[in-house]
Amino acid sequence: MVRLSLLILLSLLIAPASAHEIHSGGGFMAGFNHPVLGFDHLLAMLSVGMLSTQLGGRAIWTVPLAFVCFMLVGGILGLYAIAVPFVEIGIALSVLLLGVAIACDRQLPLLFAMAFVGVFAIFHGHAHGMEMPELASPVLYAFGFLFGTAVIHLGGVMLGLGMQRVTGQRSLMRLSGVAIAAMGGYLLAGF
Repeated sequence: MVRLSLLILLSLLIAPASAHEIHSGGGFMAGFNHPVLGFDHLLAMLSVGMLSTQLGGRAIWTVPLAFVCFMLVGGILGLYAIAVPFVEIGIALSVLLLGVAIACDRQLPLLFAMAFVGVFAIFHGHAHGMEMPELASPVLYAFGFLFGTAVIHLGGVMLGLGMQRVTGQRSLMRLSGVAIAAMGGYLLAGF
């Protein structure tokens, strides 16, 4: 399991740099592909799932659900071209700070954790929403990116639970957080 976790993390390092140039069609699969194939989105959403496992209990489902709900709000803002400043920086910062949160391994209050991921979700959703008006079916696209996000969150939860179970401690999860934060720093350096 440790090898599988490391393989997954290494595969993230060679993923495509950004999904903001994916324009294949305008339906469900195009929406699904945006978070799945976008390196920045993928890392942030995996991190949300992993962070929720560190918090445990109800956080395992409420923290990812908060992200999805706030991402929908951001998507609607983007769809209606309501400006949200520094979207790309906010997305890169989400990767950095979610990685730091995982690396620090502190018990955050549930509402704080939900708000923490919610703020970043607005940036991610806005990026998705800005592409929707060009597409043939914005509703199908929205369902696609919401479903893709939920699937990635589930993957992050499974990865987090697996890392905790295999090592019997949280050191591998914390190390993963350091790697994610480093990638977030790399993404931020591009601005």
